Amino acid sequence: MATEEYASVWTRPKRGRRREQPALTQEQIVAEAIKLLDAHGLEALTMRKLGAALGAVATAVYWHVANKEELLELVVDEVYGEIDVPEVVDPARWRDAAEASARSLRAMIVRHPWTAPTLADVGMNYLGPNLMHVSDRMLGVYLGAGFELIEADNASKTVLGFVIGIASVEAATISKLKRSGKDMASWQAEVWPAAVRAAEPYPRMRALYAANNGADLEAGGEDTFSYGLTRILDGLEARLIRD
Repeated sequence: MATEEYASVWTRPKRGRRREQPALTQEQIVAEAIKLLDAHGLEALTMRKLGAALGAVATAVYWHVANKEELLELVVDEVYGEIDVPEVVDPARWRDAAEASARSLRAMIVRHPWTAPTLADVGMNYLGPNLMHVSDRMLGVYLGAGFELIEADNASKTVLGFVIGIASVEAATISKLKRSGKDMASWQAEVWPAAVRAAEPYPRMRALYAANNGADLEAGGEDTFSYGLTRILDGLEARLIRD
């Protein structure tokens, strides 16, 4: 029995251009979809709205992508092209490349908060060239550090999981602020008193809120990210030294 090929925008044959088809390219569709997503979030993206933004009917969009799932494959791959993963030239400096690539991934998610809910599908489900390129380069970082292939893959996935997890929380906050029309400072001023009251019966949480009273949440997010990334890389480095 023949195995059915996995359905993906990257695996199905491309359609030829019809003479009556409007001059609308895949690149235009992807660029406009990213604009809509950045401005209004994942839930706002529909083929109808995308067609209207492009000055075309939805059927013109369907000529290039079969459905919204295929469109998301394309836009996720496009923004993955923004991630920079340095090559490891000196094995002793592998941590520099690991940190730079982790920060570049986090920055991409923060720039495009709508990516956070889609990243659970990234991996074997997404086959785009930018994603494959980034994955290959990230694997190269840990191979360059001295890990064998399978452990290099595990190391890369461990760092990736941390970055996606913490950046997804940041992305959710950014999306919520965008919907509310508030900036971080005004949102913090509004929410903080309620959070302090909720923590009152819990001594450790009460102490934590007291210690963070007046703190800059954005700066605190950077500190939390740096702390977690450093500790993970410390553990991977210790693993290398032990071996």
